[in-house]
Amino acid sequence: MGDEIDQRESHLQAFLARAGWQDAQRQAFPGDASLRRYERLVSGSRIAVLMDWPAGPDAPTQGGHSAYSKLAHLAEDVRPFVAIGNYLRGLGLRAPEILATDFEYGFLLLDDLGHADLGGLIDKGAGPAGEALDDIYRAGLDVLVTLQSAGAPTAFAIGDGTVHEVPAFDDGIYRIETAMPMDWYLPVVKGREPSADQRAEYDALWTDLWPLIEAGPRTLFLRDFHSPNILWQTGAEGLHRIGLIDYQDALIGSLAYDPVSFLQDARRDVPLEREAAMRAYYVEQKQAVDAGFDVEMFDAAYAVLGAERALRLMGLWPRLLKRDGKPHYMAHMDRTHDYLKRNLAHPALASLAAFVETHFLSDTP
Repeated sequence: MGDEIDQRESHLQAFLARAGWQDAQRQAFPGDASLRRYERLVSGSRIAVLMDWPAGPDAPTQGGHSAYSKLAHLAEDVRPFVAIGNYLRGLGLRAPEILATDFEYGFLLLDDLGHADLGGLIDKGAGPAGEALDDIYRAGLDVLVTLQSAGAPTAFAIGDGTVHEVPAFDDGIYRIETAMPMDWYLPVVKGREPSADQRAEYDALWTDLWPLIEAGPRTLFLRDFHSPNILWQTGAEGLHRIGLIDYQDALIGSLAYDPVSFLQDARRDVPLEREAAMRAYYVEQKQAVDAGFDVEMFDAAYAVLGAERALRLMGLWPRLLKRDGKPHYMAHMDRTHDYLKRNLAHPALASLAAFVETHFLSDTP
């Protein structure tokens, strides 16, 4: 292992030398839930960000089963990041410029979008120059409306002669994600294994809800459009006020996916009043560019995907605790429960709400 680390560092030093950053000071970013590693590079007045991402699945395969990243259509190298980023910049959105690439070893040098992530702004109650949080949320929703107005392209050239084919949010991903609370929340948090009958009943409920997600037009959605991945660009104008990162796992699917990720932020509280006001703003902007926008269809998809997302996170937090030794994510559980209950209030989710109350939220076995 030590030799592999030394060899990778040698390849990284060669990459930095080729890019003209060999003398830069390197400052590591805090780790996250992925295998990627980031550093901020400072060379005189120049600042850049290094992405260090060795190609491969998110975890070793075991027992003949595919890695989670393959099953869930997660990117396994830097190429999708490059492809999606090029597309976003072509739409006039603020994704980081790519200053240098090494596709063989998985190194990218990116321009730095700064430190002002939305989570920190929420904690402070305003933007760096006193910008109102609601204005920042509206700017984020403007980005989504622009992205969705471009439709659902499924393939992007990368620049090295290869093409990134964008996967769809399909039944395979759906089943993996909806199973998360059965696989991890019940055993780790509630201390019991689900029965085969409980799994079958739960799966049947999601089968009935799938058409509500599939209804309506398709779009490219960024999948992780929430506070850690949104960097406010003070002094910028229009769409460039929102800096985008962590979009390599983008999929084709429902218009509702990114709005619910944004307005039910996994890592920061979004009060119900703000969520409602910003949803109304989003609907208004969608109707301005699409007179046929179906609000009822969107509301149903938003509720189903919101519930699906919350239940997936209810399974993810204990998985990070138990499997990966990252207990701090459990601090988000109460917020996740709150978002889940908001979504389950939609009439279309009445049967799922009853199941969740009985098996996940009730204190009785």
